[in-house]
Amino acid sequence: MSRILDDLRSNPLNWLLVFVPVVVVAEKTKPDAHTLLFLLSVAAIVPLAALLSHATESVAAKTGDAVGGLLNATFGNMTELIISIVALKAGLLDLVKASLAGAIVGNSLFTLGGSFLLGGLRYRTQEFNATNARVQAQTLLLASIALLVPSGLARMDRFDVGALAMPLSNGICAILLVTYGLMLFFSLKTHSEFFTSKAEGEEHEKPWPLGIALATLVGVTVVIAFVSEIFVGSVQEAALSFGMSKAFVGFIVVSLVGAAAEIAAAFSGARKNRLDLSIGIAMGSSVQIALFVTPVLVIFSQIASPKPMDLIFGGGQVLMVLLTTLTVSFVTSTGHSAWYTGVQLLSVYAVFAVALYLIPS
Repeated sequence: MSRILDDLRSNPLNWLLVFVPVVVVAEKTKPDAHTLLFLLSVAAIVPLAALLSHATESVAAKTGDAVGGLLNATFGNMTELIISIVALKAGLLDLVKASLAGAIVGNSLFTLGGSFLLGGLRYRTQEFNATNARVQAQTLLLASIALLVPSGLARMDRFDVGALAMPLSNGICAILLVTYGLMLFFSLKTHSEFFTSKAEGEEHEKPWPLGIALATLVGVTVVIAFVSEIFVGSVQEAALSFGMSKAFVGFIVVSLVGAAAEIAAAFSGARKNRLDLSIGIAMGSSVQIALFVTPVLVIFSQIASPKPMDLIFGGGQVLMVLLTTLTVSFVTSTGHSAWYTGVQLLSVYAVFAVALYLIPS
């Protein structure tokens, strides 16, 4: 236990944990100070993400990078799921759709690109399991098609969009959930040997005991979800004061803050030459958002939301998801990367961000 406390004290980011109770108190005493709550919630999420990253690395050391990446994506996306549920209850369907599309794009381009860049700055070249990346990219292509079909049909005058939207969305959600379950069975059971790590990573720190690491994962995820609710409640008003468009807020800001834990863990894994862990987190998270979180939210919205959510996304959002899938497929096909590979992915993400920032609110 003393070694764990020493680990916590040695990381300067953990001193920012003081902002967790501060943002809770501020939310109770100054609920209308949206800009202040926005800044405090971001400051609180950063150290929590670092803790989640460390705990996930400890679990991955026991289970392997493939399962470790899946666990991190699952716990990270739990935050996204809770945030979206709160937004659905408030009837913020457009914000939820934008954040879901933004999470898919952000994890695939920003998180993966940043991992390639940070790992490449330390190692001349890095190898990873191309089979794992290929399966994830192919699954993302399926998700892109699933979003493209209802969004495309909704823009054809010959169809009654109102009558078509929910039955089509429910049918596609069922397909996505079955596909996700079968993908897990394929990667963890019948063909798990295809998803082993390609390169030996460095272990600079002794991992925490498995029980403590799992307890940390659960506890920190709950706290992140709670703080993220404060963040979502303040982000729209605070964004206006910073001159951000609503499209930029949902697609970029909300999705990045919601994925803070995954970003921290993926970046850390890449710096330790554990690129398969980083890919498992980044692309695995995108797949979970597309095939699991999105269908679950569509189903939940028909029960607890003022208005049910369908799979008709904005045309620009669908195009960005499709272009992201194609870009990632090309970049990860070789099984190795260098720092410039990360620059390429980050450049595509920057193009999307600039375009969304300039869209009028």
